[in-house]
Amino acid sequence: MENLSFDKNNKYSELKKVLIVTYYWPPAGGPGVQRWLKFVKYLPDFGVQPIVYVPENPTYPIVDEKLAVDVSPKAIILKNPIFEPYQLASFFSKNKTKKISSGIIPNKKKQTTLDKVFLWIRGNIFIPDARVFWVKPSVSFLEKYIQEHQIETIITSGPPHSLHLIGMELKQKLGVKWFADFRDPWTTIGYHKSLRLSRFAAQKHKKLEKQVLNSADTIIVTSKTTKTEFQQLTSKPIAVITNGYDVEPVGNQMLDTSFSLAHIGSFLSERNPKILWESLKELTTEIPDFKKYLEIKLLGAVSQEVLETISQFGLDVFVNKLGYVSHEEAIAHQKKSQVLLLIEIDSQDTKSIIPGKLFEYMVSNRPIMAIGPRDSDFAEIITGTNTGVFFTYDEKERLKKQIQFYYNHFLEGKLQSHGIGLQKYSRKNLTKELATLLATNS
Repeated sequence: MENLSFDKNNKYSELKKVLIVTYYWPPAGGPGVQRWLKFVKYLPDFGVQPIVYVPENPTYPIVDEKLAVDVSPKAIILKNPIFEPYQLASFFSKNKTKKISSGIIPNKKKQTTLDKVFLWIRGNIFIPDARVFWVKPSVSFLEKYIQEHQIETIITSGPPHSLHLIGMELKQKLGVKWFADFRDPWTTIGYHKSLRLSRFAAQKHKKLEKQVLNSADTIIVTSKTTKTEFQQLTSKPIAVITNGYDVEPVGNQMLDTSFSLAHIGSFLSERNPKILWESLKELTTEIPDFKKYLEIKLLGAVSQEVLETISQFGLDVFVNKLGYVSHEEAIAHQKKSQVLLLIEIDSQDTKSIIPGKLFEYMVSNRPIMAIGPRDSDFAEIITGTNTGVFFTYDEKERLKKQIQFYYNHFLEGKLQSHGIGLQKYSRKNLTKELATLLATNS
C-alpha cells in the first residue's frame, strides 16, 4: 500500500507527493535539522508523501547520529553529491571554517587576518552562500525526477538560501507550485553584516532575495516580524508557521541539586549578556551560600569572547562547559536544569528570531530566563505561555531580582514553570497547518 492513505470514507487514496529540498538532514545536528525532520515525520498522517532531497556528502559543522531514528520510514530520500568550498578551506584552518559554517563569527576587534579573509570570501565570492555550487546539478537532477514522477509541488528550506535558487529555476522550467520556507531571514539576519560585503555583493544578495520572494507561489516564515519585513518586498502570500516541540523519548529527570542556569545551543560573541554575569557576580557576594549552589551549564559551541567575559567577572569557577551533546542529551538537561537561559543578540535585526529550542524549553517544566531586544517575537511567546520571564539588555536590576526570586524558590524546592496554551506549538499540530497550506495553495 505504498503512497496510499486511508480517507474518511474508508477508501484508500493516493498521497499527495511533495518534494522537499533541504540541506540539513540527519546525521546533521543542531537546530537547523529539526524543522523539516519533524514535518516529514508527520506529513504522511495528513495525506502528504514527503520526498526529501538532500546532499550526499555535506559538510555539517555538528553531527548527531541519534537523530536518524526520527527519519520517517514513509519518506523517500533522494541524495546528490555537493561540492563545498569549506572542504578545501579546512586544509588551511579546519577549526575556523567549522566555526564560520556554523555561524560563530569572531568579534570584529579580535578577528585575525585569516578570519577576515575567510569572511570576505564567504560574503563576496559565494553568493548567496557556500552551497551555491549545488544549484546547477540539483536543478538538472530534480528536473528529470519531477517529470518522471509527476510531482506538482516543491518546497525549499533556507538557510542556506542558495537552495531557494533551486526552487526558482525549477519553477521557471517546469511551472511547479513552489513554497519557499525561511527558517531565518536573508539579508537582515544578524551575521549578514559581519561578512565584510562589498557594495556589489550586498546589492546582489538583496536582488536575489527579492527575486526569490517574488517568484515563489507562497512564502513560509517562522515569525510575524519576518512576515512584516518580507511584505515590504513582495505581494505574494506569506504564512507564519513557527518551529515547535515534539514528544521526545526522554523520561522525567532528577533535578540538579545545584542552582543550575543552563544555556543550550551556540553562545555567540554578540549574545554576551554582561548584565547576567554582573548580576550573578553581585549575588555571589550578597547572598550567603549562593556560591555553594551556583552552576552555569553551557551546552554547545561557546565563543571565546563569552568565556573571557565570564572569567572577567570571576564566574569561571562556576562554569560547567559540556560542549556539544546529542539532541536527546540536550532534552534531558532541559528537564533537569533549574533555570533555562535563552539569549538573543541585542539588535533590531534579531527581533524576528525565534530560537527553535524555545519550544522545547517551554515543555520542559523549567522556568525560562530570556534576554533579547525590545519587542522580540519570542518575548511575546514566552509571556503568552507563562513559561518564563523576558528582559531587555538594560534591565539589570529587574534581572537580578528575578534570579534571586528563582534562587529562593530553588531552596524551597518549589521552582518550576506553569505553561499554558502549549499544544498549538506541537510539531504534529504545526504539520497539520503546513498540510492545510499545501492543500489550499497547490
